[in-house]
Amino acid sequence: MANLTATRPLQPWTAPTATDPVGSTLRLPGSKSLTARALVLSAVSDGTSTLSHPLRARDTELMAGGLRAMGVHASIVDDDRWLIRPRPLQGPAHVDVGLSGTVMRFVPPLAGLAEGPVTFDGDPYARIRPLGPLVGALRSIGLRIDAADGGRLPLTVHGAGQVAGGEVVIDASASSQFVSGLLLGAARFERGIVVRHEGPPVPSAPHLRMTVQMLRAAGAAVDDSTPNVWTVEPGRLSGRGWDIEPDLSGAVPFFAAALVTGGGLTLLGWPRSSLQPVDTLRTLLQQMGGEVTLGTDGLTVRGTGVIHGLDADLSDVSEFTPVLAALAVLADSPSRLRGVAHIRNHETDRLAALARELQTLGADVVESADGLEIRPRPLRGGLFETYADHRMAHAAAVIGLAVPGIELSDVACTSKTMPEFPALWSTMVAGGGRQ
Repeated sequence: MANLTATRPLQPWTAPTATDPVGSTLRLPGSKSLTARALVLSAVSDGTSTLSHPLRARDTELMAGGLRAMGVHASIVDDDRWLIRPRPLQGPAHVDVGLSGTVMRFVPPLAGLAEGPVTFDGDPYARIRPLGPLVGALRSIGLRIDAADGGRLPLTVHGAGQVAGGEVVIDASASSQFVSGLLLGAARFERGIVVRHEGPPVPSAPHLRMTVQMLRAAGAAVDDSTPNVWTVEPGRLSGRGWDIEPDLSGAVPFFAAALVTGGGLTLLGWPRSSLQPVDTLRTLLQQMGGEVTLGTDGLTVRGTGVIHGLDADLSDVSEFTPVLAALAVLADSPSRLRGVAHIRNHETDRLAALARELQTLGADVVESADGLEIRPRPLRGGLFETYADHRMAHAAAVIGLAVPGIELSDVACTSKTMPEFPALWSTMVAGGGRQ
């Protein structure tokens, strides 16, 4: 099991165990994926943009900080409304990517539009995350980039104030963010861009559809009618208001709590039409024994307290894997989660980390090349390493609902996408907001 770095703060966090079914209504922060894309598009548009109900978390603050370092005016003081005014991009500048895939893959293409060098680096594990295909693609359309071996961080983009653009061929099987990063700023390239993917299937297809839809909403001419080919024509984008939906990935552990405890949870403010893969989540939770409904008050999940095993390809929704694995170890039948080899390159090697930590609690887990096979058996409490990965922390918290004594080595890592997570979780389990 490679690329696993344990974190051991002085005081682990004990996940609360549920004594009653949860019955809560929650209003969660905005989507990380939508917030990140809206920030980048706002930075390359003409005129002011506003983000309503954005996500304030480490990843999105790093994104705003990176854009600000290159000269963009980004006012994020107001939690409910961020104001972005584009300005000519300038170097020298330094962008701290933290451990954020969106920052390290969405911002370098924009750095080519800056006048002067822009350097990128981040947390130690960020230097391991794959970036080479994106660096190679950017070099092929005229950017001069200095990078570590394999095209990894740290790297420097020597911006020339313009990017030629044109056609690129890329293997994006490790991350759909490679394609999204190339597309988001491409309307500002002299010839736009044509991105052709060659290789195994691109994971997380809903995120690519989100990128295309948001580009079109900003005024870009985008053609994605040919499989594995995306074209963005050169042109001007218009500043606009972005209304950010609640974060579906962040909601998954709370929905899982309804299944584990046989309760019900409603996520307030959910739109009738979503850019996120809510239909896929509905299907998965229903297969595991939940009931999912969308009403005037929001998106509601109810459980019976009995969880069924799941055999599913999660390649489109790999962010759900850790929490679904947590549900699987509590299920009444075996599960097979597959199609997610690429999550070995997320905040940690999630497959190796999940297998190790679930086995530590007594679970029967077999790690495969692209997933996990899980056979439920009685679990015990113990220390659950999070590896600085917010999704690992979510998984541990879900198991802790049913298994006393689950201690998270670092619950603070949830600040990556939801700083409020420990408080929201504890309030939910204690009965706050009970329906």
